[in-house]
Amino acid sequence: MTTPTTEQNWRGVAGDDIAGDELTDATSARLATRSRRLLADLLRPYRTAIKWLIGIVVIENAARLSIPYLVKVGIDTGIPPIREDDNLEPLLLVVGAVLIATITQAIARNLFLVRSGTIGQDILFEIRRRVFRHFQRLSPAFHDSYTSGRVISRQTSDVDAIYEMLESGFDGLVTAALTLVGTSALLLFLDLKLGLVALLCGPFLAWLTNWFRKSSARSYRVTREKVALVIVHFVESMGGIRAVQAFRREPRNQEIFDDVNDQYRAANLVAFRLVAWFMPGIRLIGNVTIAVVLLYGGYLAFHGEVTVGVLAAFLLYLRQFFEPMQEISQFYNTFQSASAALEKLSGVLEEQPGVPEPERPVALPDPQGAVTFDHVRFSYVEGVPVLPDLHLEVPAGQTLALVGTTGAGKTTLAKLATRFYDPSDGRVLLDGVDLRELSDETLHRAVVMVTQENYLFSGSIADNIRFGRPGAGIEEVVEAAQALGADGFIRELPEGYDTQVSNRGGVLSAGQRQLVAFARAFLADPAVLILDEATSSLDIPSERLVQRALRTILAGRTALIIAHRLSTVEIADRVLVMEHGQIVEDGTPAELIAGGEGRFSDLHDAWVSSLA
Repeated sequence: MTTPTTEQNWRGVAGDDIAGDELTDATSARLATRSRRLLADLLRPYRTAIKWLIGIVVIENAARLSIPYLVKVGIDTGIPPIREDDNLEPLLLVVGAVLIATITQAIARNLFLVRSGTIGQDILFEIRRRVFRHFQRLSPAFHDSYTSGRVISRQTSDVDAIYEMLESGFDGLVTAALTLVGTSALLLFLDLKLGLVALLCGPFLAWLTNWFRKSSARSYRVTREKVALVIVHFVESMGGIRAVQAFRREPRNQEIFDDVNDQYRAANLVAFRLVAWFMPGIRLIGNVTIAVVLLYGGYLAFHGEVTVGVLAAFLLYLRQFFEPMQEISQFYNTFQSASAALEKLSGVLEEQPGVPEPERPVALPDPQGAVTFDHVRFSYVEGVPVLPDLHLEVPAGQTLALVGTTGAGKTTLAKLATRFYDPSDGRVLLDGVDLRELSDETLHRAVVMVTQENYLFSGSIADNIRFGRPGAGIEEVVEAAQALGADGFIRELPEGYDTQVSNRGGVLSAGQRQLVAFARAFLADPAVLILDEATSSLDIPSERLVQRALRTILAGRTALIIAHRLSTVEIADRVLVMEHGQIVEDGTPAELIAGGEGRFSDLHDAWVSSLA
């Protein structure tokens, strides 16, 4: 089966273009360095708290490691050969010490879990906050290519992978390290010869662990990539469910989903097989070592070279020695998955905005709305100019309509005016100031775009109208709706302005959604308003309703109207006809029609004929 189209949507950002089995050592090292840098940055505010946590873990493990030694003392000194004057006091003291060690371990464990859980949640909060903030800062050029499914994958499955590591990984790693070091030292301290025999397993453990580390790193990187494909296809299919059902796309979409889901299953199976070799391998080495130590220790005890207590402590310590090896395998599972997630997240967070904010923004306290395209050149693809050399001046307060065939550069011009993109050459000016010198806040307060999508967000009708001015009161919201002619239908809704918008405003007609979008723009009160095909999807009654609203919203402000319907163009002060990124006609609607020749005149005649 061929690779589905959905997984080809965006490859080239945040390391998503590199398959796990294609990584070179240099690339792998670069990704690892990048993810470690992000993790270090996240942990930096908690350095002091982490030191306290390490101290608590040390106390906990010291208490736990003391128990086998106390058992040794209890056996050797508390259980002497039976005599008439047996004294149980040494044994009772040892039992008391064991109880104290157990209680200390429990208290330390409780303190660690509470504090580490708090730190872990704080770090997850910060990750989500950073990713969300950064995704909002990245330009539309990024979001045009980076699918919504991958965005969701970064915020959900990748963050969940990091959560699993923070929840158990840190504790498991520190505990395992302390146990291995502490147990090794105690084994050698109890009996050097027996300790050296026990530690002969070290090279085998090191080889097996190193093999698992390298193999699992590659495996979990692939797993993170495949789960992203599943989420991408699911989100896009559900987001376009109407188109899917209208075109009977369900069988093909199911086929694609089954394919990416099978890839995810296969990637997980590879990871599980690695664990299936690693964990039994650790257990085998551990059991063989215990058997060898028991045999050799029994021989030494029979000849009186070690005591029974020492042998018992040795066996207990060996069990503690191999227990963390099992924990290490679990830690590697979560660590490698989290590392792959960190690579993706760090890649996104290091992605630079295509339209960066200026270091020293210019203030524009009272924008008038004069827009100038000063010999602007722009290309989406290198060598394929969309605007080869555009020079245009729009005076403040003028309503300018842009017409032309698809691909003429109208929407590109609008995107440059809102600074969704920066020109390849030349400047776009607002009141004589280059847009690149304005802060995002200043620019987006002065320039607002309304598109044919008229996206409505979850929340009430009132919340959607005050979207551009969150602090606006309900009176201002109502006034904006009344000015645009939306108040009537809003009050007829079940809960009026408090009616909840769901599924992108599915409870409203296209015309009603457009009026809400206009009311939102009207309340924001920008100096420049851009309408990109804002009436193209409306029926005739809805269009007439919106046309009346347009005259209100355009009054006293600069407007750029991109429209195919000439009923919208009629309200413009000036019309530009564009073709191949160049202006081929420029004048008032009446002047261009009166000429009797030219593109706009032909468009007008065709439109009049269509109304007959």
